[in-house]
Amino acid sequence: MFLPSFDVSILPMPITKEDVKYIAALARIDVPEDKLEGMTKSLGGIVQYVEKLQELDVADVKPTSHAVPVGNVLRPDIIKPSLTNQEALAIAVEAKDGCFKVPLVIE
Repeated sequence: MFLPSFDVSILPMPITKEDVKYIAALARIDVPEDKLEGMTKSLGGIVQYVEKLQELDVADVKPTSHAVPVGNVLRPDIIKPSLTNQEALAIAVEAKDGCFKVPLVIE
């Protein structure tokens, strides 16, 4: 996993190994002891990056859910002629009471 390196010493509240253990327990993730130091630095870097993002002035930025405009890609519903029940059942291996009869798959 690649994460950019950050100077975690300038964080307002540094992330500790105990924080990482707590977060890992909440997420039900097993973090081995030998990986705690690296995870602590990585998580601290993420927090530092978010802190940096909070400095941005976004007062004039409109909230969006997509970076680019999107539209509905569905076609309109148009009623067209289709098979009758008898025509559809004509190709059935087995039919019963106007329905397709298929083998039982769930007991």
